Amino acid sequence: MSISNAIGNASQASKLPADKSPVEGSLSRPLPHIKPLHIGPLVVDPPVLQAPMAGFTNYAYRQIVREFGGAGLQATEMVHAKGFLWLEREEDDMPDRLWGVMEEARPLAVQIWDNDPVTLAEVGAKLAHQYRVSVVDINFGCPVRQVTEKAHSGSYLLRCPERVGEIVARVVAACAPTPVTAKIRLGCTRDTINAIEVAQIIEQAGAAALTVHGRTAQDFFSGSADWDRISEIKQHLKRIPLIGNGDLNSVDGVLNAFSRYAVDGVMIARAALNKPWLFKQVQAALSGEPIPPDPTLEEERALLLHHYKLVCERFGPNKGTVLMRKYACCYAQGRRGARDFRTQVAHVATAAEFIDVVERCFPR
Repeated sequence: MSISNAIGNASQASKLPADKSPVEGSLSRPLPHIKPLHIGPLVVDPPVLQAPMAGFTNYAYRQIVREFGGAGLQATEMVHAKGFLWLEREEDDMPDRLWGVMEEARPLAVQIWDNDPVTLAEVGAKLAHQYRVSVVDINFGCPVRQVTEKAHSGSYLLRCPERVGEIVARVVAACAPTPVTAKIRLGCTRDTINAIEVAQIIEQAGAAALTVHGRTAQDFFSGSADWDRISEIKQHLKRIPLIGNGDLNSVDGVLNAFSRYAVDGVMIARAALNKPWLFKQVQAALSGEPIPPDPTLEEERALLLHHYKLVCERFGPNKGTVLMRKYACCYAQGRRGARDFRTQVAHVATAAEFIDVVERCFPR
């Protein structure tokens, strides 16, 4: 059985059904204080961003989110600056993480990481002027050891605020007039929280916006994001907008963030991996419109196969099948029968096996 035949018209099923009753809690009027987000000359409306997530937010995932709608700004996976230049020089190629970037709809942000200001500026300039992306974002928040301890990048740089400022200034100058943003955590450890200092340095260096994840690098993703500390940063910024990130997994969570905390925008990350329609639901709530319901399990199954087809079109059925294992687990998360489905799909190696497991074992 071919992938295309098995999927059929799944792309149509990826759109939220319009003929169902709205879920409880939908708003009857817009929230008056929610305004579009301005990142330099770029207007982000709604002020709800899709987070860059390594290994997940590739072109196929971004396309799924785009089909639902509701994300004011989407972002790629983070791209290693040195790796980008090596591939370009040695292989005359681009990283897989830039798949689709040249052609896809805007606005679109590309996130880059490294610790060398010159290298980051060179890659930022290529993204701004050759790829013509909407925003170049610099990662100062990744807590993964391979990025921090081995490469002295990501959240490791929070212990070197002056270096952060030098990097931002170089990249801003190289990318102009394309806006440059930065993403940070509260600090490296709970005993060394310095987000306010770093935020001020980033603003002074010319960044157009700042995203803050409400945990330290030490926390990884454990515990709860500290939105009080995120909100505290706002009063120390003079010019640029503040975007909050961490634990936003529902419409109510996003509305709560806007109503309780001093943020200009929010960034949704892990929750949207198994609910890519969450952005559309948030957009409706912020506009005072009825909130569309979640797709049915049958529609989710079709959506998963549609996602699979997009990945296989790029990487082929063998590599595409392996890459889709983690996405498939996300789709089943929280459903009865999800454990059995994850166990089965974790071992598939061919298109036939993948489609068979989805048809037999996906939660019903």
